[in-house]
Amino acid sequence: MPRLETHKLKGKLSGSWACSAGYDLRIVFDFVESEKQKEDDIFLLEIGTHEEVY
Repeated sequence: MPRLETHKLKGKLSGSWACSAGYDLRIVFDFVESEKQKEDDIFLLEIGTHEEVY
C-alpha cells in the first residue's frame, strides 16, 4: 500500500496539510469541522506538482 506522507505545512501555507499521491503529485488541504458529523471534513485547496502547489 502506498504511503501518503501526510504532513502539516509551514510558511505561507501554515495551518494547512499536504500529502503525496504518486512521485510528483501533491494534494494540499485543510481539515474543517463537519456540521453533520463528529468527524472533520477535508477541504481541498490545491492539487498539482510540487512546483505548482508550493
